[in-house]
Amino acid sequence: MSEEFTETYRWRLEDEAGQPLASEHSVPFPTQADAEAWFTESWQDLADAGVAQVSLLREAEVVYGPMPLSAG
Repeated sequence: MSEEFTETYRWRLEDEAGQPLASEHSVPFPTQADAEAWFTESWQDLADAGVAQVSLLREAEVVYGPMPLSAG
């Protein structure tokens, strides 16, 4: 029996200083594409909830970010 290694992707939701925010929105995704699709649909709600920026993580490694959620 082969053992499958599955990575998970997660958005780290951050305040303006880059400090992580505790949130029920920070759920794991099986692929980067799934995480990005969720973010595309959810970024405005996150910004409205006070999230200033996000970083995409693969396990503990930052894939990219921080990305600001404001246009300015």
